[in-house]
Amino acid sequence: MPRKYDMQKKIRFMVPVVMIAFLFSSAVANAAILLDRVVAVVNKEVITWSELYKMMDNEASEQMKALKEDERMKVYKKNEALFLDKLIDFRLQLQEARRIGMSVSPDEVKEAVENIKKKYSINDKVFEESLKKEGLSLEAYKKSLADQILVSQFITRQIKNKIVVSNKEVNNYIAANKLSVNDNEAFKLRQIFFKMPKDDADKKAVEEKADLVEQKLKSGEDFSKLAAEYSEDPSGKSGGDLGYVKRELLAKEFIDVLSRMKAGDVSQPFWTDRGLHIIKLDEREGPKTEAELREAVKDKLSEKQFTEKYKGMIKDLRQKARIEIRL
Repeated sequence: MPRKYDMQKKIRFMVPVVMIAFLFSSAVANAAILLDRVVAVVNKEVITWSELYKMMDNEASEQMKALKEDERMKVYKKNEALFLDKLIDFRLQLQEARRIGMSVSPDEVKEAVENIKKKYSINDKVFEESLKKEGLSLEAYKKSLADQILVSQFITRQIKNKIVVSNKEVNNYIAANKLSVNDNEAFKLRQIFFKMPKDDADKKAVEEKADLVEQKLKSGEDFSKLAAEYSEDPSGKSGGDLGYVKRELLAKEFIDVLSRMKAGDVSQPFWTDRGLHIIKLDEREGPKTEAELREAVKDKLSEKQFTEKYKGMIKDLRQKARIEIRL
């Protein structure tokens, strides 16, 4: 079963919505907030200071949350306007969805909750305990979830279902950008590296050292920690992280080894003219076949259309709305 900390994080981010996290208005009302005020009015609906700050708190990184409260609040203060815009956009979409007659049934919300519990293998008790630790009742959570589902359905209906990318557009993009399968492939790698010895007689000692590291890896020791301890490459300081490396920049020996690996795999030690390598494939990026290349281009063009249409929709909703900012 996941650790409680991890479960709380999953509960917080389990249902993605365009550009917005949970709106914990009901939870905020129950929190010990000594001072609250209206920071915006959107078509007669108010957005409060507590809603805004709860949203920023829930979108904050772990590094941000580790800051002292006064330091964290200073950062939040600087970003009030940005996050308030997100809240306003979300509220506008919610209002428009309701205006055109869209709604979310209790059964849809119930199904979404059950899917969440199933996905993370948790029972009702663990689920509700996680919500309480976030300051949420089950009913408040369901209300927030229903709003998110409604906005998601609204975006699908108004934008996603209307996006069309033709074969001609795909062909034109591939030709204009001179794309090929190999050019588009990249690998996110980590490595533990041992320099090529000056004397061939010393290769045996290098191989023995690599064998020792390989055994440690097989016994479950962390690749990054071993890289920091043993690697003779500057990347060792960052856990052996090489980032994304394009296929054409890799030596043939790397390509041969990577052709037999999938994400998460660790290679056996292998030689290049530079030295002895042990690599870990974190991710493989880019299509491997012509069909996958075309699909990737289609996705890219679809995403571009979506972004343009979404921005246009938000602009239109804002122009029609009565919005008062009180920051």
